[in-house]
Formats: sequence, structure tokens, C-alpha cells
Amino acid sequence: MALPKQFKEENFESIRIYHYVEELVYSYREYMGDLLKDNEIPLTEAPFLIRLRFSDNTTQMELTKLFKVSKGYTAKLLRRFEDKGWITREEDPSNRRKKIVNLTPEGVKKTDELIAILDTWEDKVSSGLSDVEISVLKNLLFKLVMETENF
Repeated sequence: MALPKQFKEENFESIRIYHYVEELVYSYREYMGDLLKDNEIPLTEAPFLIRLRFSDNTTQMELTKLFKVSKGYTAKLLRRFEDKGWITREEDPSNRRKKIVNLTPEGVKKTDELIAILDTWEDKVSSGLSDVEISVLKNLLFKLVMETENF
């Protein structure tokens, strides 16, 4: 990937955060998109499955709100995941209208594959950074993400 001309070390402070995020997202999408072509799951659907891996008792409605998609799209996607044996949906005992979504052992195996691919991208983009720099970067990114809660 060729970076835009504005990306020069001597002006790194004048580049907007947005542009850095845009370049990282583009890099991620290119890398993951190529590797997921033959992996039973498109790039647009992988984040749903990965999110389930790191969440307990997530509801179908929480996924809809989190990814800012329609209820119908979420239901259709989860049905596809269910058909592949990656998830189960069960009624919430305290509210029968809610569906709790959990990974099956097959779903855990699939997310292991996806996370391994994601980790290779992360390793590549951070290969020039020390452990301390990675820690500082993660701390700063955490702070930025926390600020978006107020939007």
C-alpha cells in the first residue's frame, strides 16, 4: 500500500488522527479481506463473531445496537452463524423476548482462526515498535475510544 504524500516523518504531528485511523482501517481491510476470501466468512461478518468471543451472554439487540445495523440484518446474520454451527440463540429466562447469543465449540474454533489472522496483521503493523511503545499506543487508543462514548 502506498501512503499518501502527506505522510512524512517531519510532519507527523500535523497529520489528523482521522487520517491515521483511515490508513490503518484500509490496511486492515485489505489484509483481512484477502485472507478471508476462502474462510467461510466475509470481512463484514467477522467482527460480529469475534465480538461474541469476548462477550458473555450478549443479546441479539445488543449486537444490533453495537454494530448500528438493523434488527433484520442481525437476525439474518445470526441465523447464518447458527446454520454453520458457530452460535446458539436461547431465550433470556428473565425476558423471553430477548435472545442470548453464545458461541458453540465450533464457533470458538472459528474465532480462533479469525483471531490468528487478525494477530498476524497486528504483528505486521506493530513490528517496528518496542513493547513499551505498543503499551503506550494501546493506552492512548484506549483513551481515544473512551472519549467516543460521549458522542
